[in-house]
Parts: sequence; structure tokens; C-alpha cells
Amino acid sequence: MSDDGGLWLLAAGPVGATALYWTLYRYYRNTDKSHGFEHETKVEAQPVTGSELDTKVGEIEGTQQTRIDGDNVGAYRARVQRISDESS
Repeated sequence: MSDDGGLWLLAAGPVGATALYWTLYRYYRNTDKSHGFEHETKVEAQPVTGSELDTKVGEIEGTQQTRIDGDNVGAYRARVQRISDESS
């Protein structure tokens, strides 16, 4: 007598895993319900314009300093301050 009854159980593992993966993928990704901004939204582009108020204030070239003046990297306790409970 042939034992073909267990063959379907063996095939059910990969089929079930694939179905579970696909179901979770569709549930969390919602690819069929997501908004395709690039395809569904019309944005009219206009040329970039400036005004007289847009002026260049300075330029830094060839900076040699590796630190910012007044940084508090070494004094980490000074950066973190306790919140005192003044109501008690």
C-alpha cells in the first residue's frame, strides 16, 4: 500500500509559508491602496525667482578648524541638566 497521504502534508509547508508571507506583505505594504504621488498628483513647476532681499552674506573656503568654538562635547554633564521639581 502506498503512503501518498503524507505527501500533501509535506507540500502544505512551503505553500502555507508562501501564502503567509504574501498575506503579511500585502497587509503591511498596502501596495494596492497606496497613493502614487508621482503618477496621481499634478504639480505645476514654476521658475525659481529671487528678490533684492536675497543677498550673499559670506563664504567660507578652505576651513582648517576641526572643532566649533564654544562646543561642549567634552563637558557632557553640562549639556544634561536635571529638572528640579519645585512643587514639593
